[in-house]
Amino acid sequence: MTFQPIVPWAIFAVVAVALAGARLVTLRQVLAASGAHRRRSLARWGAMTSMIVLLLLATTRPAVTAADDDTGQRGSGADTNVFVVLDRTVDARADISALLDRYPRARFAVITFAPEPALAWPLSADVWSLQPAVDAMAATPPGDPARADAAAPGNILRYQLIQAEQQYPGSQNLVVYAGAGAPGSPDTRTDIDVPADSVSGGAVLGHPADGVLDEARLRGIAEDLGVPYLDRRSGGELPPLEVRADAGEATEPAPAGARTELYWLLCLLAAVLLLGEIWLSVRELRQSRVARRDVLS
Repeated sequence: MTFQPIVPWAIFAVVAVALAGARLVTLRQVLAASGAHRRRSLARWGAMTSMIVLLLLATTRPAVTAADDDTGQRGSGADTNVFVVLDRTVDARADISALLDRYPRARFAVITFAPEPALAWPLSADVWSLQPAVDAMAATPPGDPARADAAAPGNILRYQLIQAEQQYPGSQNLVVYAGAGAPGSPDTRTDIDVPADSVSGGAVLGHPADGVLDEARLRGIAEDLGVPYLDRRSGGELPPLEVRADAGEATEPAPAGARTELYWLLCLLAAVLLLGEIWLSVRELRQSRVARRDVLS
């Protein structure tokens, strides 16, 4: 059994303690009743408390994994930050999805550009929620070539790397740049200036925009980042990412077993309990209205 919570454990603990305190307050009110009403209220309190516990457990994303899925946590991306720098004029969704599958325990950040650079996904371990966002990142039509800048995301990437080193000291930083190199742009600069030794590895992936890419400019960006250039015009499986020899243990994973998510089952059980409470509440409301009408008549 493995867990991949959608929020940090510290936040989970605070929320759990707050909910437990709230439920204890309502329990005191239930115990103050007497007779059959007390028994019914206690049963409903237990059902609602069980629903809350099930939802809390669902946020931890429990799963059953195959035996070989535990071989080398570092290999699956543990303590690794993956920065994806994506040119929105290219379609690199298949390569990004391959990275998500390859590093299921890594923290991911997505920086997009063309037309304007932006932090589309802050550094987070919530790989599960990132996949739908990646699926929606269809290529957009190229804009004015004179305004295109292949090095536009450099400032955001630099500050993200600095922040990651402060927040996760000792972790590895992989940078994967996917773009066309701004073909047709008169500006030939690359100039992605990142802190020395802040990039542990990665790659620059050459994806064409409308069938065209500037390979020379992409190779210049790869040199700035200290990572290899990979021509992805022919598609196919994403090659292993290279990691600097002095960056510590390599993060390229061994094949992992399947991971069967169980959060949906917990949510289903919680929904059944909630529907039962809704049905009882509606029935009580109708009975109270009938009783009120009889009194007024």
